[in-house]
Amino acid sequence: MSLERRPLPSEVRAALIFLAPALLVIGLFFLLPIGASVLLSLTDFDIYALGDLGNVRLVGLRNFARLVGDPLFWISMRNTFYFVFVGGPLTLGVALGAALLLHSRLVRWKGVFRTIFFAPYVTTLVAVAIVFRYLYHPRFGGLNRVLELLGIPAIDWLGDPRWAMPAIIILAIWKNFGYAMILFIAGLQAIPVSLYEAARIDGASGLQVFRKITLPMLGPTFLFLGIMTTIGYFQFFAEPYVMTGGGGPVNATLSTGLLMYKQGFRWWSMGYAATIAVVLGLVIFVFSAFQFSIEKRRTA
Repeated sequence: MSLERRPLPSEVRAALIFLAPALLVIGLFFLLPIGASVLLSLTDFDIYALGDLGNVRLVGLRNFARLVGDPLFWISMRNTFYFVFVGGPLTLGVALGAALLLHSRLVRWKGVFRTIFFAPYVTTLVAVAIVFRYLYHPRFGGLNRVLELLGIPAIDWLGDPRWAMPAIIILAIWKNFGYAMILFIAGLQAIPVSLYEAARIDGASGLQVFRKITLPMLGPTFLFLGIMTTIGYFQFFAEPYVMTGGGGPVNATLSTGLLMYKQGFRWWSMGYAATIAVVLGLVIFVFSAFQFSIEKRRTA
């Protein structure tokens, strides 16, 4: 008994036709590079292999074993986690505060302030990093001049291992909070006014309204911004590359992305660099899935 293949419904065929260009682009520029990175991480691909592919050897999981015993990798992961778990919440906190301020009825010229706060986000990161490097200058920087006026001793922001990462986090907050602010404002505007009116009638305080209405209703916005901020901050690279000469002082700002760049394009150890990329991708995936699970339990 032969089974006849039923033709696809016209709606399915139309959907596949419209999705085909996007799926092709995703496959070529996303899935294919990921697969190539995984395969590359299983080899000892280096500068000699660039000249002759016959020099490439399959080493299996040897690169991953080397990664476990590499102290520079663990230093870079510590710095990266520090940047993500301090800079990320601070960025979203500043963005939420700015959004609440601009959403209130007390502020005038809201469009002007939104433009001013959003402008750093669309400014080239390298240009911003160079400007901040001069602001952080230990003798002539504008930030230390302000501290001196307040009677606070000057700080070697980028030369002191204790202050180098906080200095980069300050830059990241200033650079990125405007984008999150715009999305928070959109989320605030989507909250029904009737909920606030009912809460005021019931005698709820401002803090209670914020905790019981504003924050829960902003849950989807927090989820999206939390995931996007986590992904972006785990991959931070340009800030230490431009501001601290490649991860200094004494590797205090060496990020995992920067270590991957050094291994691949400074020391030409492409296979090992691909291994770092695979591990970093897995870390990002785990933390993104964790945030999804938290939001799912909250809304269940």
